[in-house]
Amino acid sequence: MTDVTPTADAATDVDALSYEQARDELVRVVTELEQGGATLEQSIALWERGEALARRCEQWLIGAKERLDAARSAAGQG
Repeated sequence: MTDVTPTADAATDVDALSYEQARDELVRVVTELEQGGATLEQSIALWERGEALARRCEQWLIGAKERLDAARSAAGQG
């Protein structure tokens, strides 16, 4: 079991992750939660970390979609 304790800079830590890093860690968090061996406090910390990681992945995906839309728009105008 990984010791996951929320820290004051946990969001900053997540904000520095690439999409792949956030996705891979999210998979690990979900796997750990599904195993069910964590205490309630550990489960809450894992859940919070997972939520932050999911938001980071979503930010990356939204950014990628915006870039694709902009490229398509530019290609359509050119």
